Amino acid sequence: MAFEQELLIVPEIPSDSWASTPASRKVMKANRSRDTKPELALRSAIHKLGLRYRVDTPPIEGLRRRADMVFSRARVAVFSDGCYWHGCPEHYRSSRQNEEFWSEKIMVNRARDRDTDAKLLDADWLVIRVWEHENVTDAANRIAQAVQSRSGQPPRST
Repeated sequence: MAFEQELLIVPEIPSDSWASTPASRKVMKANRSRDTKPELALRSAIHKLGLRYRVDTPPIEGLRRRADMVFSRARVAVFSDGCYWHGCPEHYRSSRQNEEFWSEKIMVNRARDRDTDAKLLDADWLVIRVWEHENVTDAANRIAQAVQSRSGQPPRST
């Protein structure tokens, strides 16, 4: 029985691709969609306050978008938004390379965020968005207060 080795042919990246170079593509593919440092810090702070939540899950059935944290009983969806990817008004700076593409990409991300917020609000959910630059303790306390008030629990001392 002979062993044949297949030749793997990798096509060239077209010039209109989302990545301007193979190195750029590699860096972009390495970006995490979940478990980022700011998200882990926020989850840890919320957990220390005694709250439990589901991670990286769609808040409502049929919504093809995932919240970073979901408090199902209280109907609270938390999104930890990166300043670059979600176009933070304080910190977002457009890319110097392929500026038109990235500006469009961020604009689409922001529109999708607003659409997600509207769909969740229509389903009687509270949406909390936390920027990566926000103080983690303050954000965790804000989330805890919202979850506790929507679930009818007395506030915990922090």
